[in-house]
Amino acid sequence: MAYQSEAQLELNMLKQLEKQDYTPIKINSYDELVANFRVQLNHFNAKKLEGKPLTDVEFERLMNKIDGKSIFDSAKILRDKQLIEREDGSQLYLELFNKKDWCKNIFQVTSQTTVTEKYTNRYDVTLLINGLPLVQVELKRRGLDFNEAFNQIQRYRKHSYKGLMRFIQIFVISNGMDTKYFSNSDGEVLSGYTFFWSDKENNIITNLQDFTSAFLEKCHIAKMVARYMVLNDTDKMLMVMRPYQVYAVEELVQRALETNNNGYIWHTTGSGKTLTSFKASETLSNEEHITKVFFLVDRQDLDSQTIAEFNKFKKGSVDTTDKTDVLVEQIKDMTNNFIVTTIQKMANAVKNPRYASIMEPYKNERVIFIIDECHRSQFGKMHTNISRHFQKAQYFGFTGTPRFTENKSQDGRTTADLFEKCLHSYLIKDAIRDGNVLGFSVEYIKTFNSKVDENDKTKVQAIDTDEVWHNEERLELVADHVLANHERRAKNKGYTALFTVDSIPSLIRYYDLFKKKDHNLKIAGIYTYGANEDSEAKEEHSRDALERMITDYNEIYGTDYSTHVWDSYFADVSRRVKAAQIDILLVVRMFLTGFDSKPLNTLYVDKSLKHHDLLQAYSRTNRVEKKTKPYGNVICYRNLKENTDEAIRLFSKTDSVDDVLMHSYDEYLKFFLKAQAKVKEIAATPESVDSLEREEQQKEFVIAFKNMTRFLLRLQTFSDFEFDEGTLNINEQTYEDYKSKYFKIVDRTKREVEKVSILQDIDFELELMHTDRINVSYIMNLIRNLDVTDKNKLKKDIKFITEEVDRASDPELRLKIDLIQGFLKKVAPNLSGAQSPEEAYQQYEEEARENEIKVFADDVGMKEEVLKHHLSVYEFSNMMDQPTIYNELSGNFLKKKTAVQRVREFIIEHTKRFA
Repeated sequence: MAYQSEAQLELNMLKQLEKQDYTPIKINSYDELVANFRVQLNHFNAKKLEGKPLTDVEFERLMNKIDGKSIFDSAKILRDKQLIEREDGSQLYLELFNKKDWCKNIFQVTSQTTVTEKYTNRYDVTLLINGLPLVQVELKRRGLDFNEAFNQIQRYRKHSYKGLMRFIQIFVISNGMDTKYFSNSDGEVLSGYTFFWSDKENNIITNLQDFTSAFLEKCHIAKMVARYMVLNDTDKMLMVMRPYQVYAVEELVQRALETNNNGYIWHTTGSGKTLTSFKASETLSNEEHITKVFFLVDRQDLDSQTIAEFNKFKKGSVDTTDKTDVLVEQIKDMTNNFIVTTIQKMANAVKNPRYASIMEPYKNERVIFIIDECHRSQFGKMHTNISRHFQKAQYFGFTGTPRFTENKSQDGRTTADLFEKCLHSYLIKDAIRDGNVLGFSVEYIKTFNSKVDENDKTKVQAIDTDEVWHNEERLELVADHVLANHERRAKNKGYTALFTVDSIPSLIRYYDLFKKKDHNLKIAGIYTYGANEDSEAKEEHSRDALERMITDYNEIYGTDYSTHVWDSYFADVSRRVKAAQIDILLVVRMFLTGFDSKPLNTLYVDKSLKHHDLLQAYSRTNRVEKKTKPYGNVICYRNLKENTDEAIRLFSKTDSVDDVLMHSYDEYLKFFLKAQAKVKEIAATPESVDSLEREEQQKEFVIAFKNMTRFLLRLQTFSDFEFDEGTLNINEQTYEDYKSKYFKIVDRTKREVEKVSILQDIDFELELMHTDRINVSYIMNLIRNLDVTDKNKLKKDIKFITEEVDRASDPELRLKIDLIQGFLKKVAPNLSGAQSPEEAYQQYEEEARENEIKVFADDVGMKEEVLKHHLSVYEFSNMMDQPTIYNELSGNFLKKKTAVQRVREFIIEHTKRFA
């Protein structure tokens, strides 16, 4: 046999889990799962039950409380005690899971449990804790892409993970060689949030046998569920921590509980330090002998994002005011043992005499300080006052870019001078390898010709470098270069950019340059001005210039800000950058550290950067988002090559920068041409894709075309890119024709829901091809402007719109494709001046809508007017009354249960299509 079969892989895993003290049990059906849960529940709560197992009535009462809830609510139920009334009238608290002594749970393993809902599904390996299915493993045979197991779980989540299956906390997927885990959720689960496990040194563990030994060891997996899952109360979702986050918390907590020493965590920017630091803070705050845990951030970082992040994990944990009085009141409250505040307020609280009576008792109390972004100089300045007051305090720092001797602070200190020992590190090269952050594509654009090295200070003494950098002609060249390339880098405005410059005067000059040029980009500027700054020889005070920018901003967005409410302006700018509503934001220093925005994919640099400042600034661009964002784009208008390489070597502990910096344009071109050759080997022309009759051939084409598109995506971010047939060996029309064939396979596969197909396991990655240009409003505008008086032109226009629709990747538009195509084929050619094209389309869509409702109502056995009522309720409130729907259907229990799910899916899909 060429590959180990899936059955053999499963058998080996079951044997290994049995050796790891899981009790094997055969559970064939959902009813048997419930029966086993009842047995284990009685066993687990034996002391409380005092020899009287739950009666049928009592067990039913419990099931009514816990069964059929959402995944998020089930997770909360799992961690809480459940109060039930016994038949004799007494009250009883039952535990479902021991979250403190996690090894003292009951561990079982079963396989091939069969559940029949809409479809019959068999689950590979299920780990039961106290009879509840908390970990689900799906396997694929060696040699197959293990993402097929991920896609299979998505189908199970949609079709059959009901009842007690909603208690699943963690999924594991593996093909034997590659193994990942991820958390369950009510909403969409993205493949980007699947993680490899690793050891403490960040060496990933991919082999299933090794993963089972480490991650699925029974005490470890119970600890992951108990301690290292976070219930995000704002978004109602579960989150599971990544291995480096777990190790960091473990090391920090151990250091705090077993020593009086300080320490710091070095986790690269963008790797989720907020969650790690919160979990460490929360864990320590639950220790009885620790009086307070203070999480300190710099004032400039306590923006709406930080507040929202912490409040997701613990509501009301953040002190958002600027008043030290509020902080002191929180400190005074002995029940409040976890406080998030600013370094500046804490420094004021300990040095201001008016707070002395409240602060004095804490001098000798056991207090923990956790400092975010601890490489900042602010904490170093205020550390002395704080440490002088809290004499028994311990200090733990989190940073993505520590201070070393090479980049020590102005007072000469390094991070280790303040925090002693690095407890755990997770470097940028590790994060890129694991897919937790993106790498960088850095372009260096030469903006003037000189024989002198612009960075060699010994050779430029005779040159006024400021005069060169700020020369009007040079600034104009840079502005033109940005405008010429930005829209392509931003994927037709799907993404946004920062442009950092060396001073406020430079920012103002660039802003005015952009304003006078012809473009459709939304460009804003932000900076802090000095109230009494020197304005000698200046035409305009910097506050007046900012006021001009804010006035323009108000006109664009319909807001009413001014420099008098600068904080509100800052908050709105921050929000719009995160929503990609600002195309380019001009900054000097702001937003270059601690600011997270997934749609931010480009940084333009016209200033000198080095060491931590450089990597922090670059890292604004490298948050993982969709596949249309393969890396962070950095465009340098100064020669920062040496500084870039030095910073990457320093913060990656490596001599090689290749792990962090992406390939060059020429290298990606080679990859693209090789991938294109593979596509043409499978299908020499777009038309020949139709001749691929076997699904295996179609799957080969889909995979090869996706691969080619990925490299095209990378090429398109470079300034050198042009869709030139001589260079790319393919013209744009031929590529678009191949794309149409790709979408034809996509659409057919999605329609054939009842068919078991190898294509249904593929992630079609529609977002790779996504462009905002061809969307519903664009197509409707084309239909609106059809000229019905000229039949020849009408025919050409219909053909053009049909081709544009075929090329579309916008999800909203693809839902309407058959409607638009039907209109273009059946109605549009016969249009006359009696009715506008838009009215004719609306009439056609309404008739199609009525017909779709009628056909589905007949098929599912529901009255048409009843179905319309439920549609209108959902359209208005986004809510569905499933019990009422169930009662209005005919047939037996199983038939009605299946029909309810079909009605639910129809209402959601129909509403989206006809929105």
